[in-house]
Amino acid sequence: MKVNKIMALKLLLALSLTIGFTSCSKKGSTKGGSSATGWKINDKKGGFQYNTKFKQQETPPGMVSVEGGTFTMGRVEDDVMHDWNNSPTKQHVQSFFMDETEVTNIMYSEYLYWLKAVYPPTEENYKHIYNGAIPDTLVWRNRLGYNETMTNYYLRHPAYADYPVVGVNWIQATEFCDWRTNRVNENILEREGYLKRDNKVSLGKNVTADANFDTESYINSPSKSFGGNQDIVLKKEMGKAKGGKKEIADSVKNVYAQRSSGIILPEYRLPTEAEWEYAALALVGNREYNIYKGQKKYPWKGQYTRSGKRQYRGDQLANFKQGKGDYGGIAGWSDDGADITNKVKSYAPNDFGLYDMAGNVAEWVADVYRPIVDDEANDFNYYRGNVYMKNKIGQDGTVEIVTSDNIKYDTLSNGRIMARNFPGQIAQVPVDENETYLRQNFSTSDNRNYRDGDRQSSKYFDFGASEEETASKKEDPLKRMYQSPMHKIDVDSIGSMSKKFDKSDKRTTLIDDNVRVYKGGSWRDRAYWLDPASRRYFPQDMATDYIGFRCAMSKVGPKSNKKTPRGNVKK
Repeated sequence: MKVNKIMALKLLLALSLTIGFTSCSKKGSTKGGSSATGWKINDKKGGFQYNTKFKQQETPPGMVSVEGGTFTMGRVEDDVMHDWNNSPTKQHVQSFFMDETEVTNIMYSEYLYWLKAVYPPTEENYKHIYNGAIPDTLVWRNRLGYNETMTNYYLRHPAYADYPVVGVNWIQATEFCDWRTNRVNENILEREGYLKRDNKVSLGKNVTADANFDTESYINSPSKSFGGNQDIVLKKEMGKAKGGKKEIADSVKNVYAQRSSGIILPEYRLPTEAEWEYAALALVGNREYNIYKGQKKYPWKGQYTRSGKRQYRGDQLANFKQGKGDYGGIAGWSDDGADITNKVKSYAPNDFGLYDMAGNVAEWVADVYRPIVDDEANDFNYYRGNVYMKNKIGQDGTVEIVTSDNIKYDTLSNGRIMARNFPGQIAQVPVDENETYLRQNFSTSDNRNYRDGDRQSSKYFDFGASEEETASKKEDPLKRMYQSPMHKIDVDSIGSMSKKFDKSDKRTTLIDDNVRVYKGGSWRDRAYWLDPASRRYFPQDMATDYIGFRCAMSKVGPKSNKKTPRGNVKK
C-alpha cells in the first residue's frame, strides 16, 4: 500500500513538471521579452524600444484603402487611335491608399498659402519657390474662345473651391505630394506629443524657411528639425502629466518618433499607372471567388455611359464631351451637369469608393511614357521612372540639410523656374557604385529608359566597344533611341534667358525621358478616353486645362485587414 502511494506521488510530480515545461515552451522566453534574446522590450530603464502594440496603418486624410490583386492591364476594346500602346498584360498590384477625389482648388490653395507664408516671394532668394508652384491659369485661353473668367477666377474663387485643380504640371504635382507628406506627419507628431502643440499654425514666426518640418529630415536628424529649436521638437518622457494621466506612445525616457514608432506615414506620391488603372477598373465589383464575371469598359458596371437606374435614368455617369460642340447637353436638362469641370463627388463612386476615375479631368500618374508596358521585365507593382537617390553626407559625417544658402533651382524647357529642393529637406545625390556593385536588381541610378530607350536597346549599340567608346557615343544627340526635340534655355549670370527652340526636321517623335503618362478621360474628351486602359502622354513641365491629379500612398503590412483565418490555418 505504501509502495503504491509513493509511485502515485512520483507520477504526479513527473506530470506536473511536464505540464510546467510545456507551458513555458508555449509562452516562449519570458513574459514581454524578446523571442530572440529573452531581453525585455520597452524597458523603462532603456534598451531596445519598439511599438509592440501596433495594429495597422491609419487611413491617411482624404484617402480610401484599395486592396491589391491581379488584373489585366491594357486591353482597350477598340484602339481607334491605332497607338497599339496598351496591349494586355497580366499584372499584380500591392495594396495602397488613394485619394477619394482629385486634388481640388481649395486643397492646392492651402499649399500655396503655406509656401507664401514660409518662403515669402518678396525675398529674392525665395521668389521662385512660390512662383514656381502657382498653376498656369493661362491654360484656359483659346485663340478663338472667350475664357477669361476661368483664367481669373477658376483657381481662387470660392465657387470653384471643390473643383479639381488644373494648370498644374507633373513636377508641381509631385512637389505638392511632398508638401502634403510633411504636413500630415507634422500633424500626427503634434497629436502624439512629439512636437509642440499648435506650432504648425505660426507660419512666418516659429515656422520659417530655415526652421520647418520635413519628414525625412526629422527621421534622420530630429534634433535639427525647426532649425534645431528644442522647444518645438519634443522628446517623449514617461511619467505623469499635469492631469495625472500617463503620456501616450513610448514608455521610455528621451526618445524621438522613428519609423519603428509606427505612427509616421509613408510618403504621399502620384499613383503608378498600374495602380491608377487597377483602382479605376475596380474589378472587385465583378468578383466571384477568385475570378471576374464579365468585363468592364468603364469604372462602373455595364457598357454604357448613361445611368439605367429609375431615379437617374438617362443621366451621364461622368463629365465628358458628348459630341462636337456638346460639353453638357441642352439647357434645362444637362446630360452631365457641367460645361467645363465639375465639383468633385458630383457622380457616383466606383466599387472602391473612388470618385471621378473617368471624366472631369484626366490625371497625371508617376510613370515615364513608353509605347509598351514591359511585363517580361516585371509583373509586380509595375512602374517606369525609378531614379534612385541617397542622402548627401556632409563633411561632419551627418546628413546635409538644405538651407537658404544652398537651395538649387531648375529652369524648365518652357522657361519656368522651380526649386529642386526646399530649405529643411535633406540634400540628395544619385546612388553610385557603393549601392550598385554586384547587384542583380539594379545597376544605375537612373532607370527611366531601362530596356526601351537605353543605349543597349538602340541600333547604335556596339556590343564589342569599350566602355570609353560607348560613353563617347552616348553623348551624340544624333544617336539617341528617341529622336525627340531638344529645346534649350540658357541663363546667364544676371538671370537673362536665351531660349533656343529646336527647329530640326530630323526629329521623329515627342517621346523622351521627360514625358509622363496621364490617364482617364476629361471634360474635353470623348467617351473613348473614359476607358481606364487608355493611355496618353504629355511633357512633365507643361500643363493644360484638362489634366489634374490625385495622390496615392503605399500600404504597409498585410494586404487586407481581414481578421478571419485563411485556408486551413487554425485559430
